[in-house]
Amino acid sequence: HVQLVESGGGSVQAGGSLKLSCVTSTGTDSRYSLAWFRQAPGKEREGISCKWGLAGSIRYADPVKGRFTVSRDHAKKTMYLQMDSLKPEYTAMYYCAANLGACASGNFWSNSERYNYWGQGTQVTVS
Repeated sequence: HVQLVESGGGSVQAGGSLKLSCVTSTGTDSRYSLAWFRQAPGKEREGISCKWGLAGSIRYADPVKGRFTVSRDHAKKTMYLQMDSLKPEYTAMYYCAANLGACASGNFWSNSERYNYWGQGTQVTVS
């Protein structure tokens, strides 16, 4: 059973930065793709990024390209989401997710239904 635990959320002013963490029980298991999602109140869950395995490239959603950066520390079994130049519309619950297999091609990786494992989320509020 895959376990994911997010942390690092909080309140920040517009233009500021936050770094979220997701500790994953998948560790260095390269069979899994790991993704970040967010869900604002009243909106659908939105894909932010997806990375497959240890050396795979990272897919980013267009709205966050240049603002968000994903990294991994394999020794700590942790995936990070560095968020810069934050906007109020980025206020949402942020989740990490995992799926057995590669990130789907095109924009299909951002479909939340493709992921079987989810963390509990961490709240980000930008004002």
